[in-house]
Amino acid sequence: MITGKNFKDVIVIVLIVGIFILAAMVLKPVIFPIIWGALLAYIFYPVYKWTLKIVKSENISAFLICIILLLIILIPTIFVISSLVNQAINFYLLLQKTDFAKIVGEILPSLSTSSTLSSTFSGSLNTFIPTIISYFIGKVSSFVLNLPVILLKIFVAIFVFFFGLRDGKKGIEYIKSLSILSKENQDKFLKQFKDITNSVLLGHGVVGVLQGLLAGIGYFVLGVPYALVLTLLSIFGSMIPLLGTWIVWVPVDIYLFITGRTGAGLALLIYGFLVVSIIDNILRPLIVSKRARINSAIVVIGMIGGIFVFGILGLLLGPLILGYVILVIELYREKKAGESILFKKVEEKT
Repeated sequence: MITGKNFKDVIVIVLIVGIFILAAMVLKPVIFPIIWGALLAYIFYPVYKWTLKIVKSENISAFLICIILLLIILIPTIFVISSLVNQAINFYLLLQKTDFAKIVGEILPSLSTSSTLSSTFSGSLNTFIPTIISYFIGKVSSFVLNLPVILLKIFVAIFVFFFGLRDGKKGIEYIKSLSILSKENQDKFLKQFKDITNSVLLGHGVVGVLQGLLAGIGYFVLGVPYALVLTLLSIFGSMIPLLGTWIVWVPVDIYLFITGRTGAGLALLIYGFLVVSIIDNILRPLIVSKRARINSAIVVIGMIGGIFVFGILGLLLGPLILGYVILVIELYREKKAGESILFKKVEEKT
C-alpha cells in the first residue's frame, strides 16, 4: 500500500533523478572541453605552484598560466593553419600521382618479381595512404567550418583550466570527503591513481608530442617537403606504443635517398637514431619507470577504443580509463581476503 510518506519519497527520488538527467544534458555538449581543461590543469599544476611562490596570488598565478597556454596554442595555430591545409592538400595530390609499385620494386627487388604480390602491396599503399591523408584534411576542414563552436568550447576549457589550477586542491579534498573508501585504502588508491595518470599523460602524451616535434625540427632543417604534415603524423605515431616516430621518418629518409638527396638522407638517418630515438630510449623510460607501469597492450587497446568513443581525446582517455579499472580490480584482489575496500570499516562509522 502506498502511503503519503512513500509517495513523497518517490517524488523526491524522481526529482533528484530528473535534476541529474537535466544536468547531464547540459554538460553533454561541453564534456570534452571540461575534460581537456581538467587534464591541462593537472599537467600545468606544478608550473602554477612555482608561479604562485613568486606572485603570491592564486588568481594572478592561474591567470598568467592561462595566458601562457593561450599564447602557446593560438599563436602557432593562427600562423600554421593555412600552411597546414595547403601542405595537406598538396601532399594528398602528390600521393595520388605517386607510383608505389615502382618505389617498392626499387627498395625490394625480390618483391617485384612476384607480379601478384607486388600489385597487391602497392595497391594497398595507394589506397591506405590517401585515405589517411583524406581523413586529416577532413578534420582540418571541419575545424575551419566549426570555428565559432570551437572557440566557445576553447573558452569552456580555459575556464575549467583556470579554476582547476586555482581550486584543484580544494576539489580533490571535497572528493575525498565523499569517498566511501577507508583512509588507508583512499590514500593508496589516490597515489596509484596519480601514478597511472602521470604515466599516461607524461609518458605517452607529453613525451609523444615532444618526440614528434623533435622529428619535425629535423624535417624543417633538412628541407623535407610537407614538413608540417609529417610533423603532425610523427606526433600521432609517437603517442602510440610499438609504433613511434620511426614509422614516419624512416619512409621520409628512404624518399630522400631515392630522390638523390643522399646528404639529407644520411643526416636524417643519424638524427633519427641519435636524437629522435633518444626520447623513447631514455626520456620515456625515465618518466614511466618512476610511476605505475601500464602494459603496452592495454595502452594500445585503450587508445584504439578511445578514438572510436571519444575521438582524438581518446588517445589519452582510453588508456586512463582502462588503467583505472585495472587499479580498482587490483585493489580488490589485494584486499578480498580481508575488509572490503569498497566500504569503510564499521567502527569508523560508529
